[in-house]
Amino acid sequence: MSLIEVSKITKNYGKKQVLRDITFSAEAGECIGIVGANGCGKSTLLKILSGAHKPDGGSISYNNENPLARSSVFSRYVGYVPQENPLFDNLTVLDNLRLWYCDSSHNLKDDIRNGIIAEFGIDRYLKSIVRTLSGGMKKRLSIACSIAKNPEILILDEPGASLDIVCKEDIKRYMKKYVADGGSIIIASHEESELSVCSRMFLMDNGILINLAPGTALSSLMGRIAGKDDNND
Repeated sequence: MSLIEVSKITKNYGKKQVLRDITFSAEAGECIGIVGANGCGKSTLLKILSGAHKPDGGSISYNNENPLARSSVFSRYVGYVPQENPLFDNLTVLDNLRLWYCDSSHNLKDDIRNGIIAEFGIDRYLKSIVRTLSGGMKKRLSIACSIAKNPEILILDEPGASLDIVCKEDIKRYMKKYVADGGSIIIASHEESELSVCSRMFLMDNGILINLAPGTALSSLMGRIAGKDDNND
């Protein structure tokens, strides 16, 4: 049994069918990349896989457990970093971390000294109010918060968008470490650097997930992903 089993997931917004029978699986230690035009449904799928949205049909299994029947499965297995900022902007960095670590088996002080918080340089900003941070530091903090409970699955929605090259490299380096340690990643991205970590890639086109041949370059797909804007993505 794969760590992740997704079968025939569908989602409609009114009369518009956004997702059509989405089916794929992933083993522990795999990174799955999803590319596609703005508005094609990538973000909708990731929100469903993280438990933020409910599908209209289909099934999800995480390590042979059904999160759609028991929502606590999502919180045990999934760390989710959405495109939008999930942090509390008016709180300090440390207070945000305390909220995410409150029922974690990880020790916050240990991670500040030599875990991901130190690795991402977040330890230098613990007393800072989140709204004063750069976009790159907010993204690093979002990733650190998402894995506070040591999830087996990390879901990333365009993590490197509009960030500088240093932050993008930090994210890529952490992705490599995460899968090397046996975690699974599902990422929607247009960044070649992030997608280079992926063991498999899919194209989301008209609500359908299409398996891409190994080694497919983004440049060969530009005509299909240059796309339309749509609030459902």
